[in-house]
Amino acid sequence: MSEIDNFRQRVFQVIAAIPEGRVTTYGEIASLAGSPRAARQVGGVLKRLPEGSSLPWHRVVNRRGEISLQGEDFQRQRQALLSEGITFEAGGRIDLVRFGWKI
Repeated sequence: MSEIDNFRQRVFQVIAAIPEGRVTTYGEIASLAGSPRAARQVGGVLKRLPEGSSLPWHRVVNRRGEISLQGEDFQRQRQALLSEGITFEAGGRIDLVRFGWKI
């Protein structure tokens, strides 16, 4: 198994552990997966998730507590978070102190 495959598997494991009603950041996932400087790569892993994946990808936001996606994907992620009770402040940010997940 290549290093890229190992990283991808670690990212999957971390994201699978995020509880409902909580969010975390791309950078936090990268750190927990053992590659603290790989936040962008976490985004790449999520972008290539297979259709119909049960991984709670929607619980991953940027370091400012904002959704990084655009258009229809933005709306899909926002609705999924709202359905879990996560609220957005003015400007579209999620309060990471209130809703952030820490191990």
